[in-house]
Amino acid sequence: MNIGHILSAAADHHPNRPAFIWEDRVTSYAQVNARANALAAGLRDLGLVLGDRVGVLLWNCPQLLESYFATWKAGGCVVPLNARFGAEEVVYHLGDPRATVAIFGEEFREVMARVRDRLPMVKNFICTGHPLTGQIAYEKLLGAHVGAGEAVVEVADDDLAWLFYTSGTTGRPKGAMLTHGNLTFASVSWTADLTQLEPEDVGLHAAPLTHGAGFHALALTLKAASQVILKAHPFNAETFCATVMKHRVTNTWLVPTQIKMLLNYPELENWDLSSPKWIVYGGAPIYLADLKEALERIGPVFVQLYGQGETPMTGTYLRPREHTFNGTESERLVSCGHARSGIQVRILNEIDQELPRGEAGEICVRGPSVMKGYWERPEATAEALRGGWLHTGDVGYMDERGYVYILDRTKDMIISGGANVYPREVEEVLLQHPSVSEACVIGVPDELWGEAVKAVVVLEPGRPATAEEIIAFTGKRMAGYKKPKSVDFVAELPKNPYGKILKRKLRERYWVNQSRKV
Repeated sequence: MNIGHILSAAADHHPNRPAFIWEDRVTSYAQVNARANALAAGLRDLGLVLGDRVGVLLWNCPQLLESYFATWKAGGCVVPLNARFGAEEVVYHLGDPRATVAIFGEEFREVMARVRDRLPMVKNFICTGHPLTGQIAYEKLLGAHVGAGEAVVEVADDDLAWLFYTSGTTGRPKGAMLTHGNLTFASVSWTADLTQLEPEDVGLHAAPLTHGAGFHALALTLKAASQVILKAHPFNAETFCATVMKHRVTNTWLVPTQIKMLLNYPELENWDLSSPKWIVYGGAPIYLADLKEALERIGPVFVQLYGQGETPMTGTYLRPREHTFNGTESERLVSCGHARSGIQVRILNEIDQELPRGEAGEICVRGPSVMKGYWERPEATAEALRGGWLHTGDVGYMDERGYVYILDRTKDMIISGGANVYPREVEEVLLQHPSVSEACVIGVPDELWGEAVKAVVVLEPGRPATAEEIIAFTGKRMAGYKKPKSVDFVAELPKNPYGKILKRKLRERYWVNQSRKV
């Protein structure tokens, strides 16, 4: 089934139900579906064919979700871009998948104009605001096709629908190929395990729809529930609370950093937050102390999910009733729960043999949500999916009842505020600084962000530099959330006999005695 069909079905069954609530504007499912149909017709007129990639660079807004559904209905594949990307990252994330269309907000029109000559494969640049010369007006394209009927392109379950760019510690980000079948299963699984939605429910998007919140949006659309959209960056605790109270929000998805921001908000108790039935969280480490405080101050409504972009957000889960600090079940609060419905989880050793319960190994996942592979990365695909199992790179163990406990990550990816930061990418920028001889980037504990980016640097002899100078240098060359929050200078980096930097040894001094839930 084409995942775009779920919007058509929602409009068919619940046409007058509020679909998107954005600032003071409310659009029904019938209206949203009509706009998506018109945009899909416009994309087809521009030459979009089955499998073509469409880059989407927007802050949270209704047009972002319209673009997703229009692309799917037209047979294309969405490539969501982080709205905090710099120009070089935009070029890579459009160029690597050879996107033929780019849809972006007015605030990005100058960036798109500057990089256009470097993206010859992108034939159409569509701006949701006032376009520059050579760019197409989103509303004009949509308006020219008003009244376009339902024409959802037939697809196979394994046809490409979403390129979710992710990475470990080697090379540049890789596009996890998520199919229509993957997205359909992930959406149904969300409603089966995380939030048992009905059309009368109201969901809140307070995290980027280009990441985990995007899968939450699919589940809400599947059930024709209302969707309140916030810009998401920067997150504002007061705005969040006011929105929950005003719209009687029943469910949302948050990263742990946002939960921490709510707990740091001194007026939290002054708001009526009694309407949420489910607050789904995941995507980053959370401190147990913060989770306990959230349960006490917000209520027993939290649902943990564990999963990666490669199986999108569909691995394990821990239900609200299992979030308890009392009784014999309390020890499972430090777990990431048990396998989601229709998903298998195993702990495998280095030769991919299943380990007995209680023994630590690599957490591996199998099921209908697991990606097709990495875009044009056959070797990486073979490695990640060997034996038919997605190898997560996370080390953990499983108890006698199937609950999974994460111990560490074999990959060195840093998750800061729910955003992925890939150390090698930052290291490559650091090494461009004339004073930097060697650099190692690691994640260190941070009460607000979960993990913060730290650079450990060896300077060139006779070329001094300050931490502030190095941080500013990286900030000019990549998204702000990727730049180091701090820099330590050392005479040498710890290495093994083969010259490989021992990141684990560097991390030990910062993570010692840290109690965190991964």
